[in-house]
Amino acid sequence: MSNFTWECPYCNHKCYITQNNISNASNTFHLSNKFERQLCLNTYVIVCPNTSCAEVVISASLHRDISLFMGDSAIFNSSTDSLLEKWQLRPFSQAKIFPSYIPFPILNDYEEACKIRDLSPKASATLARRCLQGILRDFWEVKPDNLNKEIDQIEEKVDPLIFDAINAVRQLGNIGAHMEKNINLIIDVAPDEAQKLIELIELLLEEWYIARHRRQERLQSIKAINETKQEERKATN
Repeated sequence: MSNFTWECPYCNHKCYITQNNISNASNTFHLSNKFERQLCLNTYVIVCPNTSCAEVVISASLHRDISLFMGDSAIFNSSTDSLLEKWQLRPFSQAKIFPSYIPFPILNDYEEACKIRDLSPKASATLARRCLQGILRDFWEVKPDNLNKEIDQIEEKVDPLIFDAINAVRQLGNIGAHMEKNINLIIDVAPDEAQKLIELIELLLEEWYIARHRRQERLQSIKAINETKQEERKATN
């Protein structure tokens, strides 16, 4: 298995995964089944290289006709054509950990959207869109309206790249076609479309809430230094 870059879902540490951090196993089924193919269950275990975390991440996938046997070993071709189903076992979802100063309803919708992304893309996209609307109303205090018009209200206030990203997601397939309507109405949403919405939510949380908080901390630090110096000046007079 080739080395690859990876981000731990527990500590958000970005790292490089080698054979020292990952283990995989397989179980091949020769039993007669509805697919009329040989089936293979692959399991993967990754241990976070960050020594202060060292969490265990587990996933599995079911494939057909992908095993090439060489003695007691097997070489697996993980092409998407052979993939039947996949599961994220630990953690149950790929939701990132965000600071508690972000409003709970927003984080709760985001986490729920991540949990059910593979089980129900429609429900996941519904929650992600509701999360997006919650962000616009809380962070930018837009006038409540349909989501399409609420997005338009921030066009002159945000980085053009951010606004373009929101528009790009808005225009994706059926999600884009219905984004201007009721946020609870989604038709024929694909898993990758739901994932795009989730990634947009993550971007906005980082670019808006977290960036603002860090800016406030830096400015407060400068203010505190000035206040300390002013007190020292008074003490010497």
